[in-house]
Amino acid sequence: MAKQHKTFVCQNCGSTTTRWAGKCDACGEWNTIIEEAPRESLPKGVSGGKGGRKIEFVDLKGASAPPPRRSTTIAELDRVCGGGLVAGSVILVGGDPGIGKSTLLLQATGLLAAKAVCVYVTGEESVDQVRLRAQRLGLGHANVALASATNVRDIVASLEDGSPPDVVVIDSIQTMFSDSTDSAPGTVTQVRTCAHELVRVAKKRGFTLFLVGHVTKEGTLAGPRVLEHMVDTVLYFEGDRGHQFRILRAVKNRFGATDEIGVFAMTDAGLQEVLNPSALFLAERRGNVSGSCVFAGLEGSRPVLVEIQALVAPSSPGQARRAVVGWDSARLNMIVAVLEARCGLAFGSTDIYLNVAGGLRIQEPAADLAVAAALISALTGNPVPAGAVVFGEIGLSGEVRAVSQRDLRLKEAAKLGFQQAWIPRPPQKDGARTDKTPRASETKNDFAIKDIGHVQDVVSQFTAAKESRPGTARA
Repeated sequence: MAKQHKTFVCQNCGSTTTRWAGKCDACGEWNTIIEEAPRESLPKGVSGGKGGRKIEFVDLKGASAPPPRRSTTIAELDRVCGGGLVAGSVILVGGDPGIGKSTLLLQATGLLAAKAVCVYVTGEESVDQVRLRAQRLGLGHANVALASATNVRDIVASLEDGSPPDVVVIDSIQTMFSDSTDSAPGTVTQVRTCAHELVRVAKKRGFTLFLVGHVTKEGTLAGPRVLEHMVDTVLYFEGDRGHQFRILRAVKNRFGATDEIGVFAMTDAGLQEVLNPSALFLAERRGNVSGSCVFAGLEGSRPVLVEIQALVAPSSPGQARRAVVGWDSARLNMIVAVLEARCGLAFGSTDIYLNVAGGLRIQEPAADLAVAAALISALTGNPVPAGAVVFGEIGLSGEVRAVSQRDLRLKEAAKLGFQQAWIPRPPQKDGARTDKTPRASETKNDFAIKDIGHVQDVVSQFTAAKESRPGTARA
């Protein structure tokens, strides 16, 4: 009898070795390597492409049109999914514990049950616990097929029996296990094996499959990275427990735009849609306050206006602090360095606190100019005009670069009553302007545009505002 070789798998990155080690050489994590049973070898004659059956190739355009997308009746969820659910697609939903993943999917299946066959399989709760949550959400009488199970073999057998359902929810993939693999639920091998079986049956029978995934302390989906490659769509739930807002962001979508977001508000009756997030994010904003600036951002195809707040305070000698919430801390350090080197501003002996109000996390570089304006306003004590929005990307030499979808951002700002915008200068070609954006001295539809070509222009705006105050002598 041939000797069975041992296999050790890293639970963080999925790399395999032939011996145990305290530290994984691939990802550098400690105490993540666990012994697992080796995968069964393929039957004789199958490896190397010999002995396989011939597959059938079809035309790309197909003989018939694909089935239409299925609406969940939750507009924000449909937006993130690309306009609705695609038959046979697999959607992975991740997020922090208690952020609302199970609540959203229970609401979606409860509403879909009126016109589709929905199955909800939970491995974390009992059937009675899910029923209590459904009653709290007002979905106690929804026709949803509910089950509590963790054995993937039993789940697959139930889904392959009889007519296929339309929507299936597995909550969560880390609690599922396959009895063909000798490892604990949640390990790399179990997650990969269970996901493969569930994805296979979803593609075969043509139903939409939702997989709920846990996240690590770093905020990434737990388990092997291959899990995100196996599915069609990856959605992340973002938000702070101190705020009622929840952001559902698409980071991968084979059937729609990536980086699309849906905005929800957590209430006693579950997650409620927010159709106008800009008005909600700016609802508690106070004008004429130093360190506050409104940024006209873009999340997917949706323009969103949020308030960026900055506070600059004296620090103890040698203990300057930089605290950031909702933005990249490395990019804040870059903006501060540019303001010091190109504009002569002194931030070295001050503590800097930056916050994006409302719990939204901004990822696009178009927020550079708004962050710089908020920092300059906090340092000088002069507020940004209450009716102004700011956006633009800042380079290391201090130049302000143009960003995409400028007209869409300005349209959203004008709809909410803003009258002024500080934006990058329009790109020029052969000395001629390539667009019709008004200059700083011009207005269009009562909307004043101030062209910003360098961060020094922002400093000049605050200097001019200070000199124009009553009783302030001009230099």
